[in-house]
Amino acid sequence: MPPDFDTNMKFKFSILALLLQVIVIILFGIFVDYDPNPSKALYPHFQDVHVMIFVGFGFLMTFLKKYGFSSVGFNMLIAAFGLQWGILMQGFWHMERGKISVNIESMVNADFSTATALISFGALLGKTSPIQMLILTLLEITMFAWNEHLVTKVLKATDVGASMTIHAFGAYFGLAAAFVLYRPGLTNKHDNDESTYHSDMFAMIGTLFLWLFWPSFNSAIAEAQVTAIINTYYSLAACTIVTFALSSLVDKRGKFSMVLIQNATLAGGVAVGTCADLEIHPFSAMVIGVIAGIVSVLGFQFLTPVMASKLRIQDTCGVHNLHGLPGILGGIAGIVVTAIKTETRNGHLLTPAMQAAALGSTLAIAIVGGALTGAILKIPFLGQVSDQNCFDDSAYWEVPEEETVPEIHSSHRDEHSRFEAAM
Repeated sequence: MPPDFDTNMKFKFSILALLLQVIVIILFGIFVDYDPNPSKALYPHFQDVHVMIFVGFGFLMTFLKKYGFSSVGFNMLIAAFGLQWGILMQGFWHMERGKISVNIESMVNADFSTATALISFGALLGKTSPIQMLILTLLEITMFAWNEHLVTKVLKATDVGASMTIHAFGAYFGLAAAFVLYRPGLTNKHDNDESTYHSDMFAMIGTLFLWLFWPSFNSAIAEAQVTAIINTYYSLAACTIVTFALSSLVDKRGKFSMVLIQNATLAGGVAVGTCADLEIHPFSAMVIGVIAGIVSVLGFQFLTPVMASKLRIQDTCGVHNLHGLPGILGGIAGIVVTAIKTETRNGHLLTPAMQAAALGSTLAIAIVGGALTGAILKIPFLGQVSDQNCFDDSAYWEVPEEETVPEIHSSHRDEHSRFEAAM
């Protein structure tokens, strides 16, 4: 490994990973047990959500031309640890006789908790070490479980598809951490912060998996599962058409942008999440999808460059536009729906005040928690790759020799970075 790679990997990562796994095993031995009355009814939903977490999120982040191993590999690492930690952190709020019961529903919820860390990973993609990401996962899922309990049990708000508690939380947690971890050396575009034809094709695989299984994500724990599936289905479809239309419209040559197609087409699934299982009628779900597509495309086109240049927030994957803004839109949709319709969940009347409080608390906890976590991740002991070697698998992986040779792509007009696509 070249000496200018400040990765601090030898022993430190292995010791941390093994220590965390031992701690988790001990906690499972003390607190976790089988559900005495298990049901396998949710297993098809669990399968879909599990594929989204490990395949959808992982491949969506493979757009960087030299960071494919890290995108898929670190995604798997975060998810594998996060789902175990999520069972514990969520389970501590729902213990019965001193035990956490595990069943298919708790496994689905554990995958949900892992999604928050993966969203934050997208904001920090290419700029953090696996040690830092394990620490982030540990802290973020702990705060996520606290916020989720506050939103669903204390405020008694609805957020069945987790527009607020997963998408907005994960996005603004990651953005706050990115702000604290700002790298002045990456102000100008890094050579590896761009895609190639083939890396964009791999990323599109992730998009398709997420798009296809998103109705399962939003309906897995819903009371009215069929309603949630239908609303998500039509919101995604309407969002996709609008994204293609605007992608061509905002391009000077009228061409489509893979950045937008990979990401903004999914915004409808995010935005409809909060009120997915409410009877808002399919046309309302489509309207939410249309607005989400518009917001996401305009965010990539105009807001991302401003955030990078003026606000010192380097958002590698554009999670603000896919998860953050659509997540807020979902929260606002929940406020509007509960204001004009009488809806109850678990015997409680849903009110716009509680929905607004849920959105506000989620954003506050995410931003403060993300900033504090970012400060912890800056500790030199945790290791961090140098600016020069960001977005490069060879900093942490054994890479086939032929892939380490610098490639010249000056004639490939389809290459682009997330920043370039927004210009």
